[in-house]
Amino acid sequence: MGSLATAEACDSNAALVASGEIRVLPPIFRIYGRRRAFSGQIVTLKVFENNVLVRELLESGGDGGGRVLVMDGGGSLRCAVFGGRLCQLAESKGWAGVVVNGCVRDLDEINGCDIGVRAVASNPVKPGKKVIAEKHVQICIAGTVIRDGEWLYADSDGVLVSSARLSG
Repeated sequence: MGSLATAEACDSNAALVASGEIRVLPPIFRIYGRRRAFSGQIVTLKVFENNVLVRELLESGGDGGGRVLVMDGGGSLRCAVFGGRLCQLAESKGWAGVVVNGCVRDLDEINGCDIGVRAVASNPVKPGKKVIAEKHVQICIAGTVIRDGEWLYADSDGVLVSSARLSG
């Protein structure tokens, strides 16, 4: 799926931004991966300082089909919940991108992947393996509600979430 310029989408859909049908995530994310712009239908995960369900979803989920994995890691800065191996797996499965409300690690590997990644920060500490996670649930990142099946558009200007697919 081609990417939509977020600034243009906001300009041409001002009423949808005002109504909340298009939501702009706060500018808290750093840009990683080779794709600076990406978009796709959202698959949500809620995790906390573990990535067991992330790996399970990527390994068993079949083809990513150009979707975007959005993980609410609770904003934790104590460990990474996504790293180079998971990024390579997501890339090989055809995911368009990953957004992490938390930390990532293995930045050289992530930056070598042809996938878009947004995360709050990097942290070299690996996560625990105790499964505290849910998939396909409504999540809230920095006050912004995100639902499984919605659409995400990311570029250098920011990240948008829309209840409906936007046309470019």
